[in-house]
Amino acid sequence: MDSRPHPVDRCKAEAAAASDARSRLPAVAEAIIESCAETACYTHIDYEPIPSREKVVEVIERLRALLFPGYFSREKIDPVTLRYTLGRAVTEAYDLLSEQICHGIRHDCQRYGQACSDCEQRGREIAFELLCGLPELRRRLAADVRATYEGDPAAHSHDEIIFSYPGIYALSVYRVAHRLFELGVPLLPRIMTEYAHSVTGIDIHPGAEIGESFVIDHGTGVVIGETTRIGDRVRIYQGVTLGALSLPRDAGERFRGRKRHPTIEDDVIIYSGATILGGETVIGARSVIGGNVWLTASVPPDTMVVMESPRLIYKTRSPGEERKTP
Repeated sequence: MDSRPHPVDRCKAEAAAASDARSRLPAVAEAIIESCAETACYTHIDYEPIPSREKVVEVIERLRALLFPGYFSREKIDPVTLRYTLGRAVTEAYDLLSEQICHGIRHDCQRYGQACSDCEQRGREIAFELLCGLPELRRRLAADVRATYEGDPAAHSHDEIIFSYPGIYALSVYRVAHRLFELGVPLLPRIMTEYAHSVTGIDIHPGAEIGESFVIDHGTGVVIGETTRIGDRVRIYQGVTLGALSLPRDAGERFRGRKRHPTIEDDVIIYSGATILGGETVIGARSVIGGNVWLTASVPPDTMVVMESPRLIYKTRSPGEERKTP
């Protein structure tokens, strides 16, 4: 005789178990609510909204459509619709951007007890100033695209680079975020560049200063710290770190605002895996830094720095010999 419970009884038991679990959820919610009163935990419970990461990402995509009209637009743009389409796109980007800037400024004012700074007006003014600067940002990004194409035989067209190269995506976001950083906007610049980091694997702090015709080839694992200074026509490859020297546990307070990252002068090439550290480290113009080099001291102009070639060991295997890991 089959001793297994009838299917209907089993379903009732499962439903009862689910109901019992759900009945305990209010207690979980209350425990979370109580933890919101703990100063050691981070909570934003306020009548004024904080910037929205989702909307900041939307700002990025709307601005990319303006930086490269026709490439990332939500609809076809032709000579007849150009003024209408871009006019609407500029207006929508302005409204969304000014709102998020306002939220960021107001959040800082209230959290840190700052004097009233007319958040909404500042948000509108900064958004307008950023949009006024888009033609110049377009010219800078065009130089980045051309430099990428000129140095990469695998690139078949400028279009391919604009559509698909992670370095151009990261630079597009960085150049917008850097301008907001210069204009004193809190939160948004870092949200933008960290989103680009999550998409491309390229981590550029919005405070870094990067010149014209900059190329990030491949890009995965690139790190460019906040106080890095990069000249014109510089090319770096995947895995390059432009970082700070080892910092103590309380470095956040002791070193905030001080130059901690290197300076890279014009026409430098840095190959994959190289690590260059320190605020006093300067890589002179036209120098070449080889792959996997570790530098914490300055290099004069027109210098090549490479690792000594490793010694490889070749062993002949007998036919049929089982492969073993050394």
